[in-house]
Order: sequence, then structure tokens, then C-alpha cells
Amino acid sequence: MKRREFLKATGALGAAAAVGMSGLARAAETPPAAKPKGMPMITLGGLAVSRLILGSNPFWGYSHKNPQLDEEMKQYHTDEVITKILDEAAACGVTACASPPVKRWLDLWPKYQAGGGKLKTWISQCDCNPEQMLADIEASVKTGAKAVFIQGGRVEEQFARKKFDTLRAWADRIKELGVPAGFAAHWPEVHPEIQRQKFPLDFYYQCFYNVSKGATFLPPEREKAVETLRQIEKPVIGYKILAAGRLAPNEGFEYALAHIRKKDGVCVGIYAKTAIDQIRQNATFTEELSNM
Repeated sequence: MKRREFLKATGALGAAAAVGMSGLARAAETPPAAKPKGMPMITLGGLAVSRLILGSNPFWGYSHKNPQLDEEMKQYHTDEVITKILDEAAACGVTACASPPVKRWLDLWPKYQAGGGKLKTWISQCDCNPEQMLADIEASVKTGAKAVFIQGGRVEEQFARKKFDTLRAWADRIKELGVPAGFAAHWPEVHPEIQRQKFPLDFYYQCFYNVSKGATFLPPEREKAVETLRQIEKPVIGYKILAAGRLAPNEGFEYALAHIRKKDGVCVGIYAKTAIDQIRQNATFTEELSNM
């Protein structure tokens, strides 16, 4: 199937999923896409992960839409629900999840692994106050994180103040603990400068929209993100490729996978309250569009 035919075949489902909870309910009534035959893999500093990484913003109530939805997400995502989502992601070929090392996650992840959890790789997204950053990096690795990156807002705070020594200390500590290190950013100017200064990083997370500066989720934002991505030598993970649920999945995945490189990946969370099948749909998009 050619790219255009695939997108046409899946477009109605993607459009339904993009319009909100009622749309997700309609998507859930649609027969699920076939399980991907083989998820493409990428490498982050020697760590092999699926090209699609499961995001965790919905787990912790970060909808990037409104406080009501934030609270709804928090209430819905019990430990049991999160565990089911992780297992479903693994069943669809996803091998890794990115999550901040909040206390609840630090308690849940070891229990999940001890209970035979199917998803085996946690990538820690450290987003705490600068004073606590080194401790959170260490707690992440101690609890089983196989890679660590610093959240975009925290990187940008130090970048704006030109506190490159602080940023370098965070990167150095991750490397000292023996796992791949990364930085995230929303601003397109951050990663090229970090690369120019030769920070010891193995991968980058690049937001497709500059949400920290009040982005309106318009196409020029992601065009700037892609320009940045192509300047970076190491693998880059694109995130918010669906504009925090504002884009139909078929459009968001098509644009992202048509513009990133083979060594790059995407990180996408799902709100499974009415359509856990979003995981399978996203995995199918990743596999099929990666091969077109």
C-alpha cells in the first residue's frame, strides 16, 4: 500500500480520534488496525528502543488543553490502568515508556517489573527543581531507568540564564551513572547550541510546537522543529507530534515520519479512557509509514 492509500484508509479513524472524547468513543467502535508485524527500532547511545515511545503526560494530568481535562486524566489513571496501558503498548511492539521520576512512578515501576510487566524499558524525564535534579537523576537510575533526559522547560530555564555549567553537570552525572543521556527542548535554538558546545549527550527530545512560549499549534512551529532536528547529529525523538490531541493521528504521524530521519523516533502518549486502541493505531502508523 502506498503512503497516500494508507492515509486515506486510516483517515476517517484518525479524524474521529482527534475531535475529543466523543470522537474517541467513535474510534473505539471501529475495528482495530492489525497488530504491527515488526516495530522499527532506533538506538539511543547503545540502547535499542522502538521508534514509537509511549509518552506519559496523560498519566499525570498534563493535557495541554484545560484544567478540567487535567483533573479527569489524573483521576482516571490509577496504577491498575497505567499497568494495563504499559502491557498493551508492549503487545503492540512498543518497547519503551518515558515518564518523570515522580514518587508514584518510582513506587509503581519496580512493582510492575516484579509482577511480570511486559514493557521493559523506562526512559526517565527529569523535570524537578534544579536543586533536586542530581538526586532525581540518581533515583531514576537506581529504580531502573535505562536512559535519562532533562525535561525541556528545565533545560530552557538554564539555557536562558546561560548556565551551561549547570546543564553540563546534569549531563555528566547521567553519563557517570552509565546510561544514555539526553536533553529535551521546545525552543528551536537550544539543541544546536548544546551540540556546538559538545555536551556528552546521546539523544535529544524536540517538541514539534514551542509550547513554552505560548505556541498556537500552527504548522510553522513544527517546520521550525524539523529544521532544528535536521541539524542534530545524534538521534532525536519528536514529541507533541499530534499537537496535544489537536491533530488527527494520520496527519500528525504522516508529517512526523515523513520529515524525521531513520535514526529518529517519536514519543506519543494516549488517553485510554474510551479508546485504549489508540496504542495499536499509533503503532500501526509508525510501522507502516516508516516503510513507505
